[in-house]
Amino acid sequence: MSDTKVLRLVKKSEAGLPENVFTAKAVTKAEPKPAPAIKPVPREKTRPLEKPRLSREEMLKMFRTMYASRRLDDKEIQMKRQNRIFFQISGAGHEAILVAAGMCLKPGHDWFYPYYRDRALCLQLGMTPLEMLLESVGAEADPNSHGRQMPSHWGHKKLNIVSQSSPTGTQLLQAVGCAEAGYRIKLVKELKRRVKRFRNDEVVYVSFGDGTTSEGEFWEALNTACNLKLPVVFLCEDNGYAISVPVEVQTAGGDISRLVKGFPNLYRQQCDGTDLIESVAVMRRAVDNCRKNRGPSFVHAKVIRPYSHSLSDDERLYRPDEERTSDAEHDPIKRFGALLVKEGVANQDELQQLKDEVDREISEAADLALASPQPAPETATDFVYSPTVDPTSKEFDTEEGVELSGNPGTMVDLINRCLHTEMRRDSRMVVFGEDIADCSREKFLDKVKGKGGVFKVTAKLQREFGSVRVFNSPLAEANIVGRAIGMATRGLKPVVEIQFFDYIWPAYHQIHNELALMRWRSGNEFSAPVVMRVPVGGYLKGGAIYHSQSGVTVFTQIPGLRVVYPSNALDANGLLRTSIRCEDPVLFLEHKHLYRQAYNKSPYPPDEFMIPFGKARTAREGTDLSIITYGALVQRSVVAAREAEKQGISVEIIDLRTLNPYDWNAIVESVTKTSRVIVAHEDSLSWGYGAEIAARISSELFEYLDAPVRRVGALDTFVGYAPQLEDAILPQSSDVLKAIGELHAY
Repeated sequence: MSDTKVLRLVKKSEAGLPENVFTAKAVTKAEPKPAPAIKPVPREKTRPLEKPRLSREEMLKMFRTMYASRRLDDKEIQMKRQNRIFFQISGAGHEAILVAAGMCLKPGHDWFYPYYRDRALCLQLGMTPLEMLLESVGAEADPNSHGRQMPSHWGHKKLNIVSQSSPTGTQLLQAVGCAEAGYRIKLVKELKRRVKRFRNDEVVYVSFGDGTTSEGEFWEALNTACNLKLPVVFLCEDNGYAISVPVEVQTAGGDISRLVKGFPNLYRQQCDGTDLIESVAVMRRAVDNCRKNRGPSFVHAKVIRPYSHSLSDDERLYRPDEERTSDAEHDPIKRFGALLVKEGVANQDELQQLKDEVDREISEAADLALASPQPAPETATDFVYSPTVDPTSKEFDTEEGVELSGNPGTMVDLINRCLHTEMRRDSRMVVFGEDIADCSREKFLDKVKGKGGVFKVTAKLQREFGSVRVFNSPLAEANIVGRAIGMATRGLKPVVEIQFFDYIWPAYHQIHNELALMRWRSGNEFSAPVVMRVPVGGYLKGGAIYHSQSGVTVFTQIPGLRVVYPSNALDANGLLRTSIRCEDPVLFLEHKHLYRQAYNKSPYPPDEFMIPFGKARTAREGTDLSIITYGALVQRSVVAAREAEKQGISVEIIDLRTLNPYDWNAIVESVTKTSRVIVAHEDSLSWGYGAEIAARISSELFEYLDAPVRRVGALDTFVGYAPQLEDAILPQSSDVLKAIGELHAY
């Protein structure tokens, strides 16, 4: 087919559309220039629309993909009604813009963060109907998740389609982090050699529905992508509804394009996403903008949703017949098929032959998928953690006989030393968070002392390793963790800081549903070994409610997440090094009260010093009673034990050091020796971490006990500001001593 004929198709596809419909012609019109408040940055003139040059073969292939996408939806709906699969959500009505996106991007070269409507994109990139139906039936051979996720949760390692989850919008920050990894790789020569599959012109695609634009992480992602001019194509597939909620209820003014106008460096376009020709033209410009490092692109595509949100939804309950009929008139497959026939690209018989081939292929794929075995039950716990790097192993144990040198340093000093040595060792390591840089405005670095974190833990890292590897983040915790996941998935080693444990909660969504789950939900196809350093705990005098929390149980119960909690400087150094070198996500808790205590100082260990996870430390030997504890309660228990010794009671103290995993063998050894045990922690007593330890001791070591397991913890309330109030709320040495006396006398 000639280029001239295709160009005529573009013009004809725009003819006759109402003024409020987005067209390729309309989006090229220059916007009126606002009166500048400050001197504007020089910008390129708007480029003329690049008309899509498509061969007959390309056009027929695109039609085939669109039709296959719809028929796969139909096949899944049929299989669901036959109770042969267990869930269905369709991409119907979105096919044109998605096939266009797939045409303009490069599988295995670019990176993809799709959402559940993106079936047609994945087919265009090279995923097969069989691979999709294997996910539908929950087969082990499913490349998306190996039977672990519901249908339409896309993931394909070979095609660079990163494992997708159900929560809407969580992929946006990860996509930004993936693009940011490429941005930083370009600036560090050694990283180009160390990070696999890096391409200088790679683009990151991320898609979402109009409802997702109500999520805060959508705005955080746009902010960072625009601030760093990252090559991210944001595709908003606007079908007018978020399940039953219409767009005018979701979005102020009912038009997300109007709301994003103020973002600098953002190339914005709108299109009729049911028109394939127009969609190709717009997507080519969006991708080209990113490919040439001009900043992110935002494509707002108006599409339709001819089927209900999912088979769990019935749109007839909230959409009138006339609205649904109007949508059907803009069906992208019917529109493009009619255009192909009208312009002589193919006749009806040829299109029908193509449809018959697709129907046969999908029918055969369904039979194969249904015959494919599901995962064996014994594989349920596979890939919760890395199957190849075990941080509990001897490989990570260099503790015994370690030679220390230099003047004793605080926990802050030894953590800082570890960060410096590990950044020298591994060029993939990046450090970021709120206020962690010495000075973001580099021109002032030689004039100021430097921040280096509110507790100075990251001091001088930026000076040594530069702003490409050590940098400040926005004040947005989800932004920090979400970007880190994208970077880690792409091959970097992020070590991020959440400034206070009390403010980690905006990031909890990313931690629980994304970070800890990435490896398991993808069947080990993707992973995100991020280290999150988090100052935690009270005993600071004045920390009050929002600077004294220590609710570790919320994190220790998350499968896939390692939780580490050192009580002294030397352990902090060795455990942080293990955290950085392991391949699992780690929550590394640093008690603020312990940062500069003289009693937990240590000379410096060598640069290969590591302590394995799940290896407790005997902080004090004893014979009459055991205390199982961690963090700030270790020293308070030591003080109590010294007082108890004056009363003739010998107390053994076990410092767990890591909370997930914890050293059960050390607990068994101590409890079977003393037959009495206290579990002490800073969390509230009820539903605290100690409850699990106490329950397991009572269940598995009952015959060794001479008394009930006793717990010591904080009151079931919040930490107050007044020192006297704080002392009453948090467990003190006197509380531990009282428990020792009562348990010994039992």
